[in-house]
Amino acid sequence: MIGLTARGWSDLPERLQVMVQNADVLLGSPRHLGLIPPFPPQQRLPYPSPLREGLPTLLGEVSGRRVVALASGDPLLAGIGSTLVEMLGATAVRVHPAVSSVAFARARMGWSEESTQLVRLRGGDLDVVRRFLFPGRHLIILSRDAHSPTAVAQVLIDEGYGDSMVTVLGDLGADSESRTESAARTWKGHAPELNVICVACAGSSGAASLAAGLPDEAFDHDGQLTKRDLRASALAHLMPRPGELLWDVGAGAGSIAIEWLRSHPGCRAVAIEHNLDRVKRIRSNAEALGAPSLEVLHSEAADVLASLPQPNAVFIGGGATVETLERSWSALQAGGRLVVHAVTQETEMIMVDCWKRYGGELSRLSVEHLEPIGRYHGWRPARAVVQWSAVKDVG
Repeated sequence: MIGLTARGWSDLPERLQVMVQNADVLLGSPRHLGLIPPFPPQQRLPYPSPLREGLPTLLGEVSGRRVVALASGDPLLAGIGSTLVEMLGATAVRVHPAVSSVAFARARMGWSEESTQLVRLRGGDLDVVRRFLFPGRHLIILSRDAHSPTAVAQVLIDEGYGDSMVTVLGDLGADSESRTESAARTWKGHAPELNVICVACAGSSGAASLAAGLPDEAFDHDGQLTKRDLRASALAHLMPRPGELLWDVGAGAGSIAIEWLRSHPGCRAVAIEHNLDRVKRIRSNAEALGAPSLEVLHSEAADVLASLPQPNAVFIGGGATVETLERSWSALQAGGRLVVHAVTQETEMIMVDCWKRYGGELSRLSVEHLEPIGRYHGWRPARAVVQWSAVKDVG
C-alpha cells in the first residue's frame, strides 16, 4: 500500500515508482489512479462502493497477483490501510506512507501535535465536532467535501464559538494549494473539494468538561435522568476504556451512555429505552453533546439483550428486573463492570440478592442541595439511591 501526496507520481521516490510500475494490479480511487501514468498490461481497478462490503470480493479476485493499493498521505491515518490490515493481517500488507494532510496542516499552521485535536467527519456526522470545543483548543478536521467548512462554521456559531478562526487549506502539497481564513461567524469562503479545516477555538466552554458529571441542564429530559452526582459515581465504577462497549439499559435521557462516549473517541455504547419520546430525546442529546455514534434501540430490554454484542460494561438505571440483571451479568465479558441503581424497595431486594451471589459493592447514596427557604437557606435531600457495582471475575 503506497501513500500519495497531491502531486502523485512525481513525488514518489524511485523505489516506489518501480514497485507501482511492476504491479500486476493497481487499486485506488479514480483520483489516485489518475495521478499515476499508464503501464500496460497492468490492470487498474477502482475501490468498490460501499468499500468495506465490496473489498472481500475484490481482494479475492486479485489474490495471488502482485497488487499495489493507493491511498492519500498516510494510509493508516483515517485511511483504507487500516481496513486492509484488519482484513488481511499486518504481515500481508506493507505500508509505505507519504506526508499526511494532517502533518501538512500542522506545518502550515505552526501547530504542534500535542496542541491539536484531530477530528474525522464520518458519514453525515458533524455533531462530533461539538465534543472537542474548548477555549484555546486547536482542531484539525478532515473534511468530507467542499461544503464541510460552511457546515463546520455553522456548528461553531451554534455552540457559541462564532469568534473562532477557521482556516481552510485546500489541495495541500499541490501546486494549486490554497488558504482561506475567516472567523466562523463571517465565513463565506469557497473551498476546493480536497480540504482540511483548521479551527482555533474561541468561545465559552459552557457545560463542556472532560470529567464525568455534566450539569443536569446539559440534557433534555422528562425527569428520567441519572442526576449529576450519581452519574459521576456510576461512571467511576463503570470505568470507560478505549474501544469498549457499554449497554445503557433503561437509558432515560441517555446521560450515562453519552458521557461514556465522551470519555474517549474509541468508546462504543448502545442505549435501550422502551419509551419512544425518550428515544427521541436520547438521540437529540447525543447529537447536541457530540456523541452521534450512540446506537439507540427502541425496545424492551428483555427483547434485545440476547442479540446485542457482548458488553464490557452495563448500566441499569431504570426497571431493573431479575431477568434483566441475570442476562446482563451473563453477557458481560470477563473483567466487565456492572452498575445498577435502585430507588424502590422491590428493586433493592433484587440487587441485594445479586450482591450475595456475585459480590461487589453496595452503597446508599444520598445527596442534599442548599436551597432557599424564605429569606434563609436549608438543605433539601434528594431521593436516596442504592448502587450496586460489581466486576465479573476474570476466572
